[in-house]
Parts: sequence; structure tokens; C-alpha cells
Amino acid sequence: MSRLVPRTLRSQLTAGLVALLALACLAVGVTTVVALEGFLVRRLDQQLSASAGRFAVSLEHESRPDADNRPDTRGQSEGTFGARLLHGTPAQAAVVRDRTDAAVPLSAADRRALASLPTDGSGHGIRLSALGRYRVNAVAGDDRDVLITGLPLRPVEETVHQLMAVEAGVFGGALLVTGVLGALWVRLSLRPLRRVTTTAGRVAELPLASGEVAMPAPVPVADPRTEVGQVGTALNRMLGHVGNALERRHASEERLRHFAADASHELRTPVANVRGHAELALRHKGPVPGEVRRSLERIQAESERLSRLVDDLLLLARLDAGRALEHTSVDLTRLVLDAADDARAAGPQHRWLLDLPETAVSVTGDEHRLHQVVGNLLANARTHTPAGTTVTVRLTPDGRETRLAVVDDGPGVPEVVQRDVFGRFVRGDHSRSRSAGGTGLGLAIVEAVVTAHGGRVMMASRPGHTAFTVVLPAASIGSGAR
Repeated sequence: MSRLVPRTLRSQLTAGLVALLALACLAVGVTTVVALEGFLVRRLDQQLSASAGRFAVSLEHESRPDADNRPDTRGQSEGTFGARLLHGTPAQAAVVRDRTDAAVPLSAADRRALASLPTDGSGHGIRLSALGRYRVNAVAGDDRDVLITGLPLRPVEETVHQLMAVEAGVFGGALLVTGVLGALWVRLSLRPLRRVTTTAGRVAELPLASGEVAMPAPVPVADPRTEVGQVGTALNRMLGHVGNALERRHASEERLRHFAADASHELRTPVANVRGHAELALRHKGPVPGEVRRSLERIQAESERLSRLVDDLLLLARLDAGRALEHTSVDLTRLVLDAADDARAAGPQHRWLLDLPETAVSVTGDEHRLHQVVGNLLANARTHTPAGTTVTVRLTPDGRETRLAVVDDGPGVPEVVQRDVFGRFVRGDHSRSRSAGGTGLGLAIVEAVVTAHGGRVMMASRPGHTAFTVVLPAASIGSGAR
């Protein structure tokens, strides 16, 4: 049923126009039919009054000895009905057939209907079982009898039916033509609104969340005083505000990206100097107090951590800037084996499993960055799960794609963190135990590197099962590499 209800504004306007016209046609048709039927019935009443009951009077004279025993049908129209009632009971009833009279059989219902007619000389409608609907009047005759004269309503009904058929044809054609022309007119009138919806649809498909976005051209507004013109003007103003906001955001992101790259680049030298001086002091051959040695060791450890943080920030800044990666053939199987050996050495308290195909799996990309992706995923599983957790590395070639999955049976990622798990400086330390600190950039680097290779990374987590899946093009980077 809902499919029959018009949904678009164009169909609703067209349907409303046709419905209003149909109501108008119905009102005109009913009015004309009722008026014509009333007019024709009044004409019958006038004819009955003008006939002065001659046919019924001749029925009265038929019973007299001086009469010719034949009703007077002269001047009577075909189908004229006459009846004579004596003491409330029909004594004679005849109808004019071919300029002569013919007796009419009356049923008990006919007799009751004739007997109930008032003798006021006005027209009344009755139905006779042998003749159909009639318009009759009753007048008092001689000898206290009642004379009834009637004319058939069939000509009136036929005329009304013909009018109804003509009106149905005319109104039906008018509705059809109005529907077609109305649809074309509504379509033409709503053409500016269609341009507005097309522009809004193009804006909805734009990647507004990232990067520089080219906004579509403003919608041409013919007359801002119309409702459609007002909608177009409002849309153009909104597009202008959105475009300005995107430009300011893009400029701010560019400044922040340049600042991160410049700051990271500038910090590398002093961090390296601090680290070098700490190492040099620790290699001093003379006696070094224990507290001083511990301080130097902390300085060295923190400088190494700061150096890794600077390297990660510089890498993200370069990837954000669209720096091209290397395009070489990478043995992903060997890369996974090496990364798993490093993870096993760093986390002997975990159980490490490999699920690799029998043949080597190769992809096209930057070997160093892909190694960093696998290493970050394994380090994430090691540092955010308790000792004894089983971590499985699964490599699956699938036609045009290669899937690398790192699955652990740890406590899972908190739901409040899952949505932003690939964000920068995002941590889930409150619910996942860890033994070493992190910068919160590992998974952000994973996503940035995988995206730069034309792939994608996904995460599914629940208590007892967490899986990070990297999907890479199997043979080449294609247009997705940057």
C-alpha cells in the first residue's frame, strides 16, 4: 500500500493537482446530474398537470353505459399510466401502448402504493412491478373515486445516464491531460530545486573529514523571492561557510604538519647530542658514583625513548605530506618471520604462534616501513596483554589482496578506545596491562603506512579475542601508493 503513496515532491504536487481537479469535476458532475434530473422531473410534473388526467378520467367513463367502453388515449404519450381507485382499491389500471390501452397487472405492493398516494394533484414517484419507476399524481374524481395518472421515469433516467457517461468521458480525459501537463509543469517548476538537491548530493559525497576539498560551484538562483530561490540562496551561503571552514582547517593542519616536521627535524640533533654525552659519560674509566651512574642511565634511556618519539613524529609528518615510499618487491613471509623472532626475544613470557602459507608471499612496497607495521602490531600485542597470552600471526594471500592478521587472546580493547584506536597518542592503559611505556603512536603509524601502500587496517576486539588485520594489494601498490 505504501508503494502507491507518492513520495517525491513532484509526484505529490501532481497527485494533489489531479485530486483537486477530480474533486471539482465530481462536484460539477453531481450538481449537473441532480439539477438535470430535478428539471426533467419537474417537466414531467408539468405534463401530468397539463394532461388534466384525461386518460384516468376515460377509465372512469369506461364503466358508464353511455360510454364507448374504451379509454381515451388521444394526445397521450407512449407509456402513460392511468388507474382508478374505488373506495381505496384499484378498480382499473391501464397503460398506453401503440396509441391504445393495455391492462396493467398490479401486485399487492402496487395496490398498496397506489392506495397510499395523497390526492393533492402533485407529482410522486412510485415503482410498479410491471412497468418500473413512474411519476404519478392523484386527484379526486366523480362518484368519490380517485383518478391516478402517471408518466414513465425511464426517459429521465436514460437522459441522466447519458449525461453521466458524457461527463465521465470528458472529465476523465481532462484529468488525464491535466495529469500529463501538470507533471511537465511541476517538473519544469522544480528544476531549480533539482539543481539544489544535485549540488547537496555532491557535497555529501565529498571527503570532508580529511584533506583539501574543492567545493562545487554555487547553485544559480533565478528569483530569490520564491521558495526555491530562498532554498538555493541558503544553500549557497551554507556552501560558502563550509568552504571557508574547510580552508581554515586545511591551513591549520598544514601549519601543524609543518611544525611537527620542523620540530621533529630540529629535535633530532639535540636529542642525539644528549644521548651521545650520556653514553660517553657512562664509558668513563674512572670511578663514577652509583647515583650519578643511575642518573646517566636514565638520561640515556629517556633520550633513546625521545629519539624514537621524534622519529615517529617525523615519519607521520612525512606520510601526511604525501612523501613517496619505495616500490620494491617485499618478501612478506620473511619479514613476518624476522619480526616474530624479535617479538619472541622481547617478550619470552608470551606464546608466539605463526600461521603462514607453504609458499612465500610477496607484495610491492617499502620493506622498511612494512617491517615497522608488523613490528608495531606485535609490540602492541606484547605490551598491552599480560604474560602467558597467546599471540598468533596469520598470513593469508587472497587473490588480489594479502591479509596479515595479528590475533591475541588477551583482555581486549576497551569499547571507549576502539573507535579511536588508530588515533595519535591514544592509549588503552586503564584496562590492558603493560610492562613498558609507549608513545601512543604505534597504531597511528600502522594505519598511515598501510594507507600509503593502498591498503587498509581493521580491528575487532572483545574479551578473549583481539584481531588487527592489515589488507595489502597482492602484487602492486597501484594508485593507492603515495
